[in-house]
Amino acid sequence: MAEPPLLALQDIRFRLGDQTILDGVELSIAPGERLSLIGRNGAGKSTLLRILAGEPIADSGTRFAQPGAVVATLPQEPDFTGHETVAHYVTSALADSLGPSDYRVAALLDELKLDGTRAPSGLSGGEARRVALARALVAEPDVLLLDEPTNHLDLPTIEWLEATLAAWKGAYVLVSHDRRFLTNLARAVLWLDRGIVRRLDRGYAEFETWSNDILEREATERHKLDRLIERETEWAGKSIRARRTRNEGRLRALGELRKQRRQQIGPVGRAVIETGSAEQSGALAITARNISKSWGDKTVVREFSTRIFRRDRIGLIGPNGAGKTTLLRMLIGELEPDTGSVKLGANLIPVVIDQRRTALDPDKTPWEILADRNDHVLVRGQQRHVMTYLREYLFRDEQARQPVRTLSGGERNRLLLAKALAAPSNLIVLDEPTNDLDADTLDLLQEALADYDGTVLLVSHDRDFLDRLVTSTIALEGDGTAIEYAGGYSDYLFQRGPREVSAAPAVRREKTTAAPREAAPAKQRLGYKRERALAELPKKMDALHAEMAALNEALADPALYTRDPKGFAAKTTRLGAAQAELDAAETEWLELEMLREELKSAG
Repeated sequence: MAEPPLLALQDIRFRLGDQTILDGVELSIAPGERLSLIGRNGAGKSTLLRILAGEPIADSGTRFAQPGAVVATLPQEPDFTGHETVAHYVTSALADSLGPSDYRVAALLDELKLDGTRAPSGLSGGEARRVALARALVAEPDVLLLDEPTNHLDLPTIEWLEATLAAWKGAYVLVSHDRRFLTNLARAVLWLDRGIVRRLDRGYAEFETWSNDILEREATERHKLDRLIERETEWAGKSIRARRTRNEGRLRALGELRKQRRQQIGPVGRAVIETGSAEQSGALAITARNISKSWGDKTVVREFSTRIFRRDRIGLIGPNGAGKTTLLRMLIGELEPDTGSVKLGANLIPVVIDQRRTALDPDKTPWEILADRNDHVLVRGQQRHVMTYLREYLFRDEQARQPVRTLSGGERNRLLLAKALAAPSNLIVLDEPTNDLDADTLDLLQEALADYDGTVLLVSHDRDFLDRLVTSTIALEGDGTAIEYAGGYSDYLFQRGPREVSAAPAVRREKTTAAPREAAPAKQRLGYKRERALAELPKKMDALHAEMAALNEALADPALYTRDPKGFAAKTTRLGAAQAELDAAETEWLELEMLREELKSAG
C-alpha cells in the first residue's frame, strides 16, 4: 500500500497582474522522493516552492502537509535580518535548539568551512549560499525545497552537496540550472509549463526527449484545430445568411472552437542570443609569461604562463577564493601582475559580463538599461527598436517598463546578456554567466559562444556547460598553482590524476607537443636581427592593415565579379594571404616584445 504524501497541492491557481502563473496545479511529494522542478525563467518555479513551503500566496486551491512533517526551504536570496551571527541564523531552523553552540550546528558549519561567529552582513555570495544550505539541512527535514542550490557554489562544495543529497533519507525538490547536478540526483521530474505541472517518473536525462514528444503532439493538435477553425469560418461566411436559424448551433460551436484555440497557449518561444563581432583580432589574443599575484601574505597565482589564440574558449575553475577572477583580470589587462608580463594581441575589443550584475540598476527599467531615454538600441552595428530586442530575450512587453528589481534572477541575467552582447567585440569575458538561466537559454548561450568569431574566457562551476563549450580548462587549486588542461571539466578530471604535492610553478600544457620556451638568462641581449625585427614589424603590420582595407573596399563593389572575375579572384586570394601574414607578424612581434621585457627585468 502506497504511503500517504508528505506534501500535496490541489487545484493551485496564481496570477501576477494579467499573467497566469499557476493554472490548477496538482502535485504530491511522497517520503524519500528525489524530484527536480523544471521550467523556463519566470515560469513560476520559485512561486510554486513558496506555496509548497506553506506561504499563503495562492489565489485559490489547497495545500496538504502530513502532520508533524518538517519542511525546510533554501531560497534564492536568504534573508539574514535579525541574526547577529552565522551560527544564530543556522540555529533558528532547530525547534529543539541548544543555542548557537549546538553540536549539530557546529558540525555542519565545520563541514562547510564556515565561521559561526561571523556577521551575515559581511558574507560573499558563495559564503551566504553555504550558510543558507546549512540552515536548510541542519534539522534533517522530511522535505527539502532547494531553489538554485548550486548558485555561487564552487565545484568542491557542489560535489559535497551532491554526496550529501545522495545519502539523504528525506524527500527533496530541486530547482536548478545545473544539468549534471540534476542528472546525478533527480529520479523524477516535475515540469512546470504554461501554468500546469506534468510529471515524468524517470530521471532528468530522459526529460528532453519526453518534453519534446509532448510539444510535438501539442503542435499537431493545434494544427488540426486551426484547420477545423478555417473550414468552419469559411462555411460561416458562405452559409449563415441563407440558413441563419438552422445553423446558429454550428456557429456557436465555431465560437467555442475559437475560444478553445485562444486558451490553448502555445509553448513559450526561445530566446535569440547572438554575439556582435567587431574587427577581427590578431591570431594570438593573449600571451602571459610567468605571471604572479599576491594579496598580502597569500600567493593567489604563482608563475603562470599561457598563450591564448583567437577562437579559443578557455574555462577557469577552482574553489571560491582560489584566484579565478584575479587571474581573469590579469589576462585581460585589468590588473597588473606582481611579476611576469601579459601582452594583448592587436585590435582586442573586450566585453565583460560579471557575476555581480553591477551593470543593472535595480530602480531602472529594462528599457532604460538598454536604451536610456531613446526608443532604439544599437545592436551589432544596427539600430533596433528596444521592444523588438527585448522580445528576442523573451521579455514580455509590460516588463520593459517595470523596475529591474521585479525581475527574477534568470530574467536579470538575460537582461545583462542582452546589454553586453549588443556591443561589438572580439573577446568575451564571462564570470559565472550561467547562474539562474534555464536550460534552453543555456543551450542558446552555448551555441552563440561556440559560433563566436572571437575569443571566450569563462569562469564557471557548471560542469556540463564547460564540457559543451571550452577548448581548454585552467584549474586553480587555491595554493597559487594554476595548470591548463586540454578540453572541458571531464577532460580535466581524467588528465589531472593524483594531486601533486610539489609546489613547483604551474605552466600551461601547450596545445602542441613543443616544449615551452625557457626563460632567457640574465643580461642576455636580443641580438641585432631580433632588435631590427622588433622595430620593423609594426611598420609591416600597418602596411598590411592598409592593404587589407583597400582590398575589402574593392571587394565590396557588387559589380567587380561581373566586370573583372580574374581580378576578383586575385584580390580574394591576396586578402587571405595578407591576413595570414598579419597573423604571423603579430605573433612574432608579441613574442619578441615579451622576450625583450623578460631580458630587461632579468638584467
